[in-house]
Amino acid sequence: MYKALVIDDEEQARAAVARRLAREGYEVACAGSQEEGLELIRSAAQPFDVVVTDMVMENPESGLEVLKAAFARDIFSEVIVLTAYGNVANAVECMKRGAFDYVEKNIPGMDVYELLAFKVQQAMDHRRSSVNTLRRLDQAVKQRS
Repeated sequence: MYKALVIDDEEQARAAVARRLAREGYEVACAGSQEEGLELIRSAAQPFDVVVTDMVMENPESGLEVLKAAFARDIFSEVIVLTAYGNVANAVECMKRGAFDYVEKNIPGMDVYELLAFKVQQAMDHRRSSVNTLRRLDQAVKQRS
């Protein structure tokens, strides 16, 4: 079972994302602030496979701070940044720093939670592929030694 962390200061959004991911079979933890999320990332027994975080919480760069902490804990963590205030500069910055995706919460005519569930599944496929590639590389190096 994959472990997911949902960080959002809007209780309704956080609960909706958590319910959707739990329904998809993820073990879900939640945090209501950047600081609470950072503490969970640092203290979890095992790193989270995927982190879904709001971009703007305590400050305009909360999502970037979460992204940095998630990768410091596990380079293979996948991070999806959610935002109600989407802009191209933020999206580009998040993607440059390694976010798997950047999703706007308010897309007219779109079930954002359905889109997010799809993006999380894609992120887990990417994580699995990356980890398997590293394992094969490690095996190849050990065989040559």
